Amino acid sequence: QVQLVESGGGLVQAGGSLRLSCAASGRTSTVYSMGWFRQAPGKEREFVAAHAWYGGSTYYKESVKGRFTISRDYAKKMVYLQVNSLKPEDTAVYYCAARISGVDYTPSSTYGYDYWGQGTQVTVSP
Repeated sequence: QVQLVESGGGLVQAGGSLRLSCAASGRTSTVYSMGWFRQAPGKEREFVAAHAWYGGSTYYKESVKGRFTISRDYAKKMVYLQVNSLKPEDTAVYYCAARISGVDYTPSSTYGYDYWGQGTQVTVSP
């Protein structure tokens, strides 16, 4: 079992920044990769970024490259998503996810993750 708890969301004006955090607990030694997804009302959940627990490989949705940065602190069992230059279209509930197996891993697939947090709301005003 792996438990994930997101925090750091809030209301910010366009152009502003937030730092989202995801605290992992439980059997974190089994985690292969961590990811961030988001879901806006009326839309499907979409991939934002991912970071391998070991090795440090990172992956990003094309539209957030240069604005969002995923990072990890293995000792603290934390992953972060720094979101800069926010736009209204970034408004969504942001979810943290963890994948256990490294076999046939596709970072951007929602099916590739085993555990999910409850989400944290990010709202960007014009």
